[in-house]
Amino acid sequence: MATRDARSLSAEALEALRRRAVAAVEAGVTRAEVARLFGVSRKTVGAWVSAYQREGDDAFRPKRRGRRPGEQLALSPEQQAQTVRTIVDGTPDEHGLPHRLWTRQAIVELVNREFGVLISAATVSQYLVRWGLIEEPRLLELMRGRVTAVVPRQRSSAAGNEWLSDADVLWMAWTRPRQPVGARRGPVSGRQNLMTGFRDYFGDVNVLLAVSNRGVVYFQARRGPFDPAQTTAFVERLLTQLARNLNVIVCAWPAAQSDLPNAWPRRFPQRVSVRLTLG
Repeated sequence: MATRDARSLSAEALEALRRRAVAAVEAGVTRAEVARLFGVSRKTVGAWVSAYQREGDDAFRPKRRGRRPGEQLALSPEQQAQTVRTIVDGTPDEHGLPHRLWTRQAIVELVNREFGVLISAATVSQYLVRWGLIEEPRLLELMRGRVTAVVPRQRSSAAGNEWLSDADVLWMAWTRPRQPVGARRGPVSGRQNLMTGFRDYFGDVNVLLAVSNRGVVYFQARRGPFDPAQTTAFVERLLTQLARNLNVIVCAWPAAQSDLPNAWPRRFPQRVSVRLTLG
C-alpha cells in the first residue's frame, strides 16, 4: 500500500519507511517498484540506498530540518582543535581510552568524555576530512586502483613472507596531511590540511593508517616522521587491537623509508606478511 507524502511523516515513521524501502531494494525489488509501493519517487529511493551504503544505520535517522550551511557544528572550532591536538599527542590508551589505535569509535568516545557531546562515527569521518587527517574516499580509491588486481596474484613470496591463509587483510599508508600535493601523493588531497577551520598550528604531522576489509580505519598521528621502531610499534598495536594475523598491503609510503615494511615479517614471524604496491 502506498504511503502518504513522506515529508508529512513523523521522525519515527520516516525512519521506519527508509529502513523498509532500503531492505526491499537489498532483497532484490527494483527501485521503481519500491517507489511505487511506498509512495515516494524513484530518486528518493535511490538517495536512501546511497546514503545507507555510505553511512550505515545513521542514514535512516532523519536529519534535523532547517539547518543551513555555516550554522553551528556539533563541535566548536576550539573543541575541534583540542581533539586534533589530543590525537597528535598520543595514542588512545595514552589518553586513558580502551583502544590501542585511533578509530572513528575511539574519537566518538573521546569527544563524549571531554565535551559531553555524542556524535556518530559517520560524523567523525566528516571531521577527519575537514581536518585533513584522513580522506577516506580517496584512500578507498587508492586501495581499489592499486590492489584489487594485484593481491590475487601474490599468494606466495620470499621465504618467511608467504601470504598468510588465515589473516585479516589491511591496506596501510604513511601520509603527511600538510605535504604539498603531488602526482605520487597519498590519501589526502591538497584542498585539505590540518589548518582548515583552525587558527592553531599543529606542526609537521605524519599519519600511519591502516584500513580493514570492513572499512575500519586504524591510525596514529605524531609531529615529525616515524622512526623504524615507531612503525614496528604501530604494527604491534594493530596485532593487539585486532587479535588476528595480518596480510599488510602497503599502498602509500615515503620512498626513503620503503625498506621498513620488509622488516615486519621478520619481527613478527607467521603473524605478518607484507606486500608493497608502490609505484
